[in-house]
Amino acid sequence: MRTALVALIAVLPLPAQFKSTVPLVVSPVTVTDGRGRFIDGLTAKDLALYDNGVPQPVQIDIAIHPISLVVAVEANSASIAVLDKLGRSGSLFTDLLSGNAGETALVTFSERVAVAQDFTDDSAKLNKVLRNLRAQGDGAAVVDGIAESLRLLATRPPTRRRVILAIAESRDRSSALKIDGLMRRAELQNTAVYWLTYSTLLVPFTDKRKTKWDRMTDEQKEDPKRMRSSKVPSKEEEEPLPMDMAPGSLIQIFTELAHKQKVNAAELLTRTTGGRSFSFLKQSGLESAIQAVGAEVHRQYIVNFQPKPDVAGLFHKIRVEVRGQPELQVRAREGYWSVE
Repeated sequence: MRTALVALIAVLPLPAQFKSTVPLVVSPVTVTDGRGRFIDGLTAKDLALYDNGVPQPVQIDIAIHPISLVVAVEANSASIAVLDKLGRSGSLFTDLLSGNAGETALVTFSERVAVAQDFTDDSAKLNKVLRNLRAQGDGAAVVDGIAESLRLLATRPPTRRRVILAIAESRDRSSALKIDGLMRRAELQNTAVYWLTYSTLLVPFTDKRKTKWDRMTDEQKEDPKRMRSSKVPSKEEEEPLPMDMAPGSLIQIFTELAHKQKVNAAELLTRTTGGRSFSFLKQSGLESAIQAVGAEVHRQYIVNFQPKPDVAGLFHKIRVEVRGQPELQVRAREGYWSVE
């Protein structure tokens, strides 16, 4: 799979918009020991960066740049159990992941893509939007959702770090934009993509049986026609609803097997940009994964170097290591496209 992904990246041509990107190549670099503990205190002299095998002089950006985060959430019938788990995650995104002076936006996608919440630092506002998310159809326009997230990030000042956290299946089902078209986007050069993924076959088993009250939005609960408190359900509203779906059906299993033949967008995008992919099933797993992303983002080295002139449109593979300490694990963006 690794060879196939690198090959796909390498053959993607570079469109004209890449000519407008900055000449510096910027990469988040994560350094850990054999037990997964972050290594702090390194300097530019400690890092060796190779561009297509050729060593390059690097700099580490020591300035603290606030984070602009877009959370891209798959919101379809296969993800209902995941949407239920997200209702209390607003503070994790705003306080833990985007952090001090950070901002968070929320994009949802199924057949269509929507901006559910523009950039905000208000976790209560984000919590309310997350709590009221509802499934919209059966599609999974993963690529279109990431493209919209990149569009939002392109509106932010260049001094901000740009991060996308996708909570979705790892493969696309229904996007208008193809994965190779997404990989050509200039905005991807300056964005780190992280991915929290799950099995649509298994995750429904982790969700408790829902009631009508659980599926009501805040606005519906506050409707004066209910003639009661917005915090107290009626007997009818407490009745359990039918199962959202029948997980594990034979048809769904065959559909999933066919779906796995498609390109793994999660692995391709995270590795290309220096991010990371996590999988989860339960609420605790989701929260632990968000915390892990937050811890990593705030412990990275932001490394940059000046690439040599080259023919526009060629993919350059990047490799980073810590000098004299081969036992340390180093993760950086997989590479970049040369520009004129």
